[in-house]
Amino acid sequence: MGNSVLNRLIENGPTMRTVSLPRGRHSLHTMPTSTGYEVRTDPSYDWDGRKRGQTPFTVLQHTIAGAGNLRYENRNYRIKEGETLLVLVPHNHRYWLEQNGRWEFFWISMNGEEALRIHKAILATSGPVLNLKPETIERLADCSLRLIAGGTDAPGKASAIAYEAAMVLYDDVFGSHPVFSEEQRRMKHVIDHIAANLEHPLPVETLAEVSGLSRAHFSRVFTMSEGVPPAEFVMRKRLQRATKLLTKAADLSVKEVAVMSGFEDPNYFAKVFRRHFGASPTDFRTTGMYSSIAANGHVSPSARNE
Repeated sequence: MGNSVLNRLIENGPTMRTVSLPRGRHSLHTMPTSTGYEVRTDPSYDWDGRKRGQTPFTVLQHTIAGAGNLRYENRNYRIKEGETLLVLVPHNHRYWLEQNGRWEFFWISMNGEEALRIHKAILATSGPVLNLKPETIERLADCSLRLIAGGTDAPGKASAIAYEAAMVLYDDVFGSHPVFSEEQRRMKHVIDHIAANLEHPLPVETLAEVSGLSRAHFSRVFTMSEGVPPAEFVMRKRLQRATKLLTKAADLSVKEVAVMSGFEDPNYFAKVFRRHFGASPTDFRTTGMYSSIAANGHVSPSARNE
């Protein structure tokens, strides 16, 4: 395709398209939140990854011309022409344009469990500044152009385009044989251990021992890899198990579900469950009001703040 798609995106002029699901719609595994093309020439262009809310999303931003600045975990980068920035929000980073600078770029922002998982793996392997193949840039520009041109009219259509963009990026970074860092392997081992031991105590100290890292280093690496601290990750997995058991195992009492999900105290289980889902475990089971959560393995957004 050469530069044809990228040129068409540029020829359309500066534009932005935001994407939002109607209230009550189910979460999708990959969903664009915004996309567009911009030329910035003023220092008011300044984003702090710690001040953009607590709902996780990612920003993939390709520099067409000019340059911008990125400070990522206490390291400074200059994002030059042809380079692509990838960051996760919320996170300790900032990207901005200096006085008298010029930064021309297009971007795609997205959220959803699968988008976050893929982008975290890329960040862990390659860092926040990517040098992508020209054909990858063309495909990403095409995804952005399609979203701008009406690809956000239906949630499923928007999700498919975002997933395509995530997979194009995945193929460029990992190729046909993904290479995982030693720390990623350690985190996968920890996640497997959590899944196999949800009914047992899983304090951070124990998980750090499983990883072979110090407690502080393990917590930092795990949070960077999964987007949430270890204790919150464990809580979410326990609630996911509880919803599945409540939905699919009618012969189990609520107390048995609590114990099998890692809650020794059924009263505490009921309290946490109600705080996350707005209903008691018994009401959840009786009404089936959150059966889609149990089926899809999603925990309500409030679980992120736990």
